[in-house]
Amino acid sequence: MGHESHSHDQHAQRHGHHVGDGRALTRTAIKATAHCLTGCAIGEVLGMVIGTALGWSSGATVILAIALAFVFGYSLTIVPVLRVGIGFGAALGVALAADTVSIAVMEIVDNAIMVVIPGAMAAGLTSPLFWGALAASLAIAFVVTVPVNRVLIRRGKGHAVVHQYHH
Repeated sequence: MGHESHSHDQHAQRHGHHVGDGRALTRTAIKATAHCLTGCAIGEVLGMVIGTALGWSSGATVILAIALAFVFGYSLTIVPVLRVGIGFGAALGVALAADTVSIAVMEIVDNAIMVVIPGAMAAGLTSPLFWGALAASLAIAFVVTVPVNRVLIRRGKGHAVVHQYHH
């Protein structure tokens, strides 16, 4: 993946940021994390709803939620990259480089929270406990993942890889 070799300086210059501009870097990290959260939330909610509706165990439901979070998270990166004429293999490589760490961190945090909140996984789809725990777990995962994405972007990795295809 030759695209990963871009330095933070090159990334910052392409996006009009001054090198060392911490606020601009933080804004970029927040946008990248929001992008990640969108795909993760779609997959996470869908997985939790399917697993809970089918009466699956917490473990099976979490595995489904994680799998779907990765599918939807990667899809939200792959589709726009494909639209600029990049082949599927290259687009998949960009998505893997851009989103893997971010999605993994987000999934570890939000699923751990769902499992440790007493009764959340067993509460059922009509329960405010289920939906409140799910919303809180995604919000906390977002807050935890922003600094991770900030570090990755500063190093020219993570979501920084995909930016060259958006501009």
